[in-house]
Amino acid sequence: MLLFDGHLDLSMNAIDWDRNLDLGVHDIRAHEAGMTGKGRGVGTITLPEMRRAEVALCMATVIKRTARPTDLPGFAGVASQEISYGWAQGQLAYYRVLEAQGKVRMISDGAALEEHVAAWCDGGEGQPLGFILAMEGADPIVWPEQAEAWWNDGLRVVGPAHYGVSRYAHGTGTEGGFSEDGFRLLENMESLGMILDLSHLAEPAFWEAMDRFHGHVAASHNNCRALVPGDRQFSDDQLRAIFQRNGVVGAVLDAWMLYPGWVRGQTTPAESGVTLEAVVDHIDHVCQLAGNADHAAIGSDLDGGYGTEQTPKDVDTIYDLQRIPDLLRARGYSEESIEKIMYRNWVDLFARAWA
Repeated sequence: MLLFDGHLDLSMNAIDWDRNLDLGVHDIRAHEAGMTGKGRGVGTITLPEMRRAEVALCMATVIKRTARPTDLPGFAGVASQEISYGWAQGQLAYYRVLEAQGKVRMISDGAALEEHVAAWCDGGEGQPLGFILAMEGADPIVWPEQAEAWWNDGLRVVGPAHYGVSRYAHGTGTEGGFSEDGFRLLENMESLGMILDLSHLAEPAFWEAMDRFHGHVAASHNNCRALVPGDRQFSDDQLRAIFQRNGVVGAVLDAWMLYPGWVRGQTTPAESGVTLEAVVDHIDHVCQLAGNADHAAIGSDLDGGYGTEQTPKDVDTIYDLQRIPDLLRARGYSEESIEKIMYRNWVDLFARAWA
């Protein structure tokens, strides 16, 4: 079944981690054998593996935080926003060269989206992998009005913060809202037609964004606080607010967001026992809360700074996402609902935004 993955840090993996994504997953693992860094030798994504997993579309990110005194341990940034911009533009250049080679296709308007989905529904033979350009943490937008230049570069989705505090908003692990520059950024995003990615916003910032931003919203990669406590997950009230705005929530495979009490760097998938069933628990919670399957999706965040040491124990590569339809069928989900969750809800969100 076709899959739309709502969050993949492909260029970060290629440029920051020096991974040749043209190779197979196990080729990269062999190349990284003996490396001791987090996520090394246990990656889950390459371009061939995405094709095998029928990932017809994804939101592919550019990301580079700017350092601040409030940085959380393990999440340092670069020395200035200008450097964040240069780094993110380099990540964009990586996508551009893949596109020039026919390996991927940037989707930035409704006509291209419709054509791409139709081609993949017809078998996808010879079709490039499609991606919509997203930004995780808005520090590479050096000033709020520069959002227009990024729009012209193809950027369509922006999350104002990541871990810690950006120029624009408080993010995961902090408590606070938007800065005045942040409100200006929201205004510019709305006027351009950018989608606001609510993932990673601190809760006060979340509610400020929902009050001040009137465009389309989504949570590209977020799980449910009702199942796993913590500020990285959304409460039921936050989820309902997204549903009321006709937004979509992508379930994440990062195991610390699936297992209460997971300690990153210590807990292992084997000892936790967490499996893909836990991912489906979060999908199901979204559907039960909404009363339908119109807002649930997948935003795997696979290889988002970690590998199989921090995924469900039955996940080896992104291909294993194709087991989710059977898990949903076992819970009584219809084929129409499963298609919505696997790809259609994301497609419909962008179709509405670009109508």
